[in-house]
Amino acid sequence: MLLRPFEEWGINLMLKTKVSSINFKTLLYLVVFSVTILLLLLLSQNILLKFSYEDYQENKINNIIGDIKELSSTELVTELERLAYDNSVCIQYTLDSGDKILYNTLMVGCGLNKNNSQITDLMNEAMASDKTTSNIKLINSISETKALLSGIRVQDGYVFVYSNLEDIDGANIVLRGQLIYITIIIIVLACFISYFLSIKITKPITNITKKAKELGEGRYDIVFERSDVLEIDELANTLNHVEKDLSKIDELRRDLMANVSHDLKTPLTMIRAYAEMVRDISYKDKDKMDKDLNIIIEETERLNVLVNDILDLSKMQADADTLTIEEFDLCQVISEVMKRYEILKTTEDYDFIVTLPEKAMVKADKNKIMQVIYNLVNNAINYTGDDKKVYVTLTESKKEYLFEVRDTGKGIKKEEIPYIWDKYYKSDKKHQRNVVSTGIGLSIVKEILSKHKFDYGVKSVAKKGSTFYFKIKK
Repeated sequence: MLLRPFEEWGINLMLKTKVSSINFKTLLYLVVFSVTILLLLLLSQNILLKFSYEDYQENKINNIIGDIKELSSTELVTELERLAYDNSVCIQYTLDSGDKILYNTLMVGCGLNKNNSQITDLMNEAMASDKTTSNIKLINSISETKALLSGIRVQDGYVFVYSNLEDIDGANIVLRGQLIYITIIIIVLACFISYFLSIKITKPITNITKKAKELGEGRYDIVFERSDVLEIDELANTLNHVEKDLSKIDELRRDLMANVSHDLKTPLTMIRAYAEMVRDISYKDKDKMDKDLNIIIEETERLNVLVNDILDLSKMQADADTLTIEEFDLCQVISEVMKRYEILKTTEDYDFIVTLPEKAMVKADKNKIMQVIYNLVNNAINYTGDDKKVYVTLTESKKEYLFEVRDTGKGIKKEEIPYIWDKYYKSDKKHQRNVVSTGIGLSIVKEILSKHKFDYGVKSVAKKGSTFYFKIKK
């Protein structure tokens, strides 16, 4: 009893899936379209056809009257007979005296005869009037059918044209019966056509769906095949691009984990090693202990920089970090940043060549621009050549300042330049040296400069080094 609700839910879900499938919807749309067309045909048959037929008969009679008006007295009788047989109508030519000149007795169901007092009265009434032409719709009292009686005055009499507006209900009944069979045939054909259409359309979609699920499970070696349907081909091309992008993202994710682990592990290992050394050995020697504790503090600061950089990048990418625009001297900011690297001159033999104008007043977020300069210099330090030279330059043009940081390293391959701004992307997958690095410095630079809408980029020459730059308006 407890399983019954789940069974019913499963059946409902299966039915809903089938009803929502392309196969079912293609069949449904084709059947609805076919039935709609047939209903329109039936409507036109029952209503429009009857009106159209009457209009046709009226126009035919009017054309005959027009032709009679053009006839001369010498050809009148001969032409009236021709018009009667060519158009299957009754024509009677009556003199004003009442004698008949032509009475078409050969037409079946003709109402122009002496036995039909209704029509005779109407004809006498028309002749007695001053009207040149007359058009009368009537119900023939003998045959109980609609008819049209038209007349035109000629030189010495009156010509009457009579035509039954034949009842087409019998033809409608026949056609309606045929439409029932046609409807059944069309619905059967719609089923077959929808079946083959759905197979042609759903097969590539099913294959794409299956492969998309595999892509979602982490398989990035999948190729989405094209078909001969334009929309499906566009979907396949889009998913192929997604597969390539996801593959790159997955690779970057693995690199991210490896680099974060490396960047965290190194200072943690150092902190533990020196802490144990203080505990077991150097606690007896104050100078030695102070030196070891300073190393622990430096490594802790290194960890703090890494965590802060990750937090800053996350805030900027989530648009949670706002800019505080202010006016400041860019030369002063650059000088303040470069003071932090004085220790590397003495301990690591780095050579910083700094070229600045006397003053450079700009408007931007001062702290963020300082962070950009700091990260660009850090990057140059880690990738510069064996000469350990880093060039920092600020040049002035008419409307803007150009800030550049150049290293003397091996450069960046042209095809790798678009990816260097990604988190933890490194052309050789490792630092040339890891003096001051968190692995996401260039990503932070990209986010900050993009928020400022500043132009930025990199120029690189193989075996000669790379120059990172950004432009800021005066």
